[in-house]
Amino acid sequence: MMLQVALDFTNIEEAMRVAEKAAKAGADILEAGTPLIKAEGSRAISELKKKFPQKLIAADMKTMDAGQLETEIAINAGADIVSILGVSSNTTIKDAIKIAKENNKKIMVDLIGVQDKIKRAKEVELFGADYILVHTGLDEQAEGKDPFKDLKNVCNATKIPIAVAGGINDKSIFLLKEFKIDIVIVGGFITKSKNPEEATTVILSSMR
Repeated sequence: MMLQVALDFTNIEEAMRVAEKAAKAGADILEAGTPLIKAEGSRAISELKKKFPQKLIAADMKTMDAGQLETEIAINAGADIVSILGVSSNTTIKDAIKIAKENNKKIMVDLIGVQDKIKRAKEVELFGADYILVHTGLDEQAEGKDPFKDLKNVCNATKIPIAVAGGINDKSIFLLKEFKIDIVIVGGFITKSKNPEEATTVILSSMR
């Protein structure tokens, strides 16, 4: 099980500060979050890869269209893992997977907003996606949606590596132990902490 830290900032300086603390504590994957990429462009990915070449860098592109082009942009900037929305077209996902495989990189299909998550998970598994992300977004969390409601069904329905994100903290992470999870994505618990290094250590200790 790996820890991915979602750097959902709007400026690269703050993201790098927290990334340094998380990396020091042992985080496996550093994620250029969607707000960071939108605010700073692909530079956010490049700066993370340059500063932390030994870490896996994820680009939360949330690509909805132009799968090959947007995946290529992220890969050229230094991304090892690129996220594509599960609600996008089959062509978009397949094109992203194709270009990623050609460059020995990985695609994570994000099921946020997908109504039939089991069906879509099975489909993208057949397409050759590397990871499926069971993701409860910030707005869904605010509405009271359970971050773990869909997890069991998706895990049971597929053999593809699973990532999970959405409201994970030092308490809820213990609920993941009954599932076969490959990547745990944590954002606010670490990035909003007064001591991101300590918060990362807490999560890693709970995972391992």
